[in-house]
Amino acid sequence: MEKIQMKTPIVEMDGDEMTRILWKMIKDKLILPFVDLKTEYYDLGLPCRDETKDQVTVQAAEATKKYGVAVKCATITPNADRMTEYNLHGMWKSPNGTIRAILDGTVFRTPILVKGITPFIPTWTKPITIARHAYGDVYKNTELTAQKGAKAYLTVENPDGTVEKAPIYDFADSEGILQGMHNKKTSIESFARCCFNYALSLKQDVWFAAKDTISKTYDGNFRDIFQNIFDAEYAEKFQKAGISYFYTLIDDAVARVIRSQGGYIWACKNYDGDVMSDMVATAYGSLAMMTSVLVSPDGNFEYEAAHGTVQRHYYKHLKGEETSTNSVATIFAWSGALRKRGELDNLPKLVAFADKLEKATVDTIEGGIMTGDLYVMSTLENKTKVNSADFLTAIAQRLS
Repeated sequence: MEKIQMKTPIVEMDGDEMTRILWKMIKDKLILPFVDLKTEYYDLGLPCRDETKDQVTVQAAEATKKYGVAVKCATITPNADRMTEYNLHGMWKSPNGTIRAILDGTVFRTPILVKGITPFIPTWTKPITIARHAYGDVYKNTELTAQKGAKAYLTVENPDGTVEKAPIYDFADSEGILQGMHNKKTSIESFARCCFNYALSLKQDVWFAAKDTISKTYDGNFRDIFQNIFDAEYAEKFQKAGISYFYTLIDDAVARVIRSQGGYIWACKNYDGDVMSDMVATAYGSLAMMTSVLVSPDGNFEYEAAHGTVQRHYYKHLKGEETSTNSVATIFAWSGALRKRGELDNLPKLVAFADKLEKATVDTIEGGIMTGDLYVMSTLENKTKVNSADFLTAIAQRLS
């Protein structure tokens, strides 16, 4: 069979542990037999990041800005235990965080729906996409402890030398703790535009939620920036597309989400998005059935699975034991990147292949062949649990 040709490379970022094993299997079984794959390869596995002092992550992000489309395998963010296990020279930062900062991107996570896996919220018949602002808040906070009797202030020194100072708390009767957070107007503006552009591409409504009744300046700025950009740049476009935008308080949003049918984009601040994306993924079935794409305001796309490196299965794999690891989200990372590459390069055959790859994956599960995690959840009467490799082989047979 003649392979589908590509024009421009995709940036390929390899990763760690069990997802690294699956990464190669997916390419070998599901992509290379059908596509003349062109990639610019970067090894973001922890040993290579350590060897390059994490510069390989920066290089991969810069390459994404050059080529416009990337696909990323799950990676380890090292803690103290990983420092010892891998004999690292440093506790390197999260690759995802580094890439997000360089691309100034917003993360969109969407569940993959299949028959037999019923969401825990019965009304959710359509996917809910979580848009997570990937900058600031608690993830870039500064923390201190306060002695009993200490007084804490929030201080800003302006460019003209003037100083603004506001009291936080007088710890007269107790020791305490303090946390300082920040955000940038430019980052919030990029977040808003990414959400509105993505909504137009999907023709879905956008919900945004914060807590401006309590945080009148911090969250109030988020609310106002979103509304001002929408009114000035997107209101007419949304009206023509038949979609809408509205703002509400985060607690009201949670109640609305639970009662909804889904089918919209829920824009969240950084911490809210971190929490709610896992909640939504679990309620729909599994993080292993959740796509994730980082979108920059200037039109760069980085696709990955929403889950981690599946450490427990990797250790079983090293012992020679059989694993039944769900590779669906990683497959959809590849299909998403190939589809976007095809759209940008005007390659309808590549777009069609991405669609067929996703359909073959879903049809395999709905046909009763699935990995262990889905086997436990599936309500299908005729179902078979298969190992990691056999699941990919079954998809490849359908794809052929």
